[in-house]
Amino acid sequence: MTSKFRVSGLTKSYGTNVVVDQLDLEIEEGEFLVLLGPSGCGKTTTLRCLAGLETPQDGTITFKDRMVFDGQSHVNVPAHKRNIGMVFQSYALWPHMTVRKNIQYPLKVRNMKQDIDRGAVEAAAEMVDCAKLLDRYPSQLSGGQQQRVAVARGLVAHPDLVLFDEPLSNLDARLRDQVRSQIHQLHQKLGFTAVFVTHDQSEAFALGDRLAIMKSGKIEQYDAPEHVFENPVSEYVAAFIGMGNRLELRRGHDGWMTSAGDSIDLQRATVRGLADKGTAAVARFRPDDLMLHRSMNEVPAGNVALHAELVTYEYGGRHFDVTVKTGTEELTLRANAQEHSVALRESKPGAPMVVSFSPSALRVFAADTADADAARQLAAVPAEAAA
Repeated sequence: MTSKFRVSGLTKSYGTNVVVDQLDLEIEEGEFLVLLGPSGCGKTTTLRCLAGLETPQDGTITFKDRMVFDGQSHVNVPAHKRNIGMVFQSYALWPHMTVRKNIQYPLKVRNMKQDIDRGAVEAAAEMVDCAKLLDRYPSQLSGGQQQRVAVARGLVAHPDLVLFDEPLSNLDARLRDQVRSQIHQLHQKLGFTAVFVTHDQSEAFALGDRLAIMKSGKIEQYDAPEHVFENPVSEYVAAFIGMGNRLELRRGHDGWMTSAGDSIDLQRATVRGLADKGTAAVARFRPDDLMLHRSMNEVPAGNVALHAELVTYEYGGRHFDVTVKTGTEELTLRANAQEHSVALRESKPGAPMVVSFSPSALRVFAADTADADAARQLAAVPAEAAA
């Protein structure tokens, strides 16, 4: 694939607040790019700059070798001339128009009458399982149906670029999974180029060919989902993609120790940016990397065992979501209900526990106060999303 969509040095500020900071992106034709990050990181503003709905102060945006924005030469192609499709979080369907007319709208404003006559509207509705809804109004549709209509409207004119602004966030969990799967299938079938904004890492991993994880208006990591999942470049990225467990480490005369005084050998861990003489580090790992044991005798050979105490547990059917405390830190894990139900239900907060993990599960970073503060501000990661 050749790079067809380029963003270079993009900067957008509101007063003194820099929201997008000298951002660079390259999007391949046919690629599904996901902008991932917490609220306020600049992902939606970046999307709106691509759409022409926001005017940056500086930088360039190129679509298929066509300059649509250049801050230096004052080029700024308006949104309706950028040949984009847009799918909004709020559906944004015209309430006085039928489904047919909503889907038809992008064709009409582009004077694509032949496509209308050839059945493009009906074909787009069929793609998203809405062919039977063409004569209904948005108020007669469920949230999932409205969003599928919005997707059909975004694709019907075969735009150069389809932009998705958190389109699944207003749907309940079941519908969210259904519409997400449908978008994925449509991309596989049609091969359109897309930029998708979300704060949900499970959506990002499921949909993205590449992920651009954003922090403070910049891209912290830009890579394939598998590489981001296995090799986060910073503690911030690790925390955001589900490595919710955090251990502060100190180097002593006998090696690395946790805050509780347990020894950890980092030879099998993945280490980034840790100087040979550094004395402080932080280790990140996922809840499903942590195991609960009834005694030290159950700890697998080679695992790091930690003495802990129970904080709380929540029943989840076939599992318990368990929180324990070791030293000054709280860790979460998922325990098999059949194996641990009796012991957990008989335990009260403060009861002694044994947990362990393989050192190979750790991603270790040099201690960075700013990075740690940003990581702590991220929303708690649900165990199912981290798995």
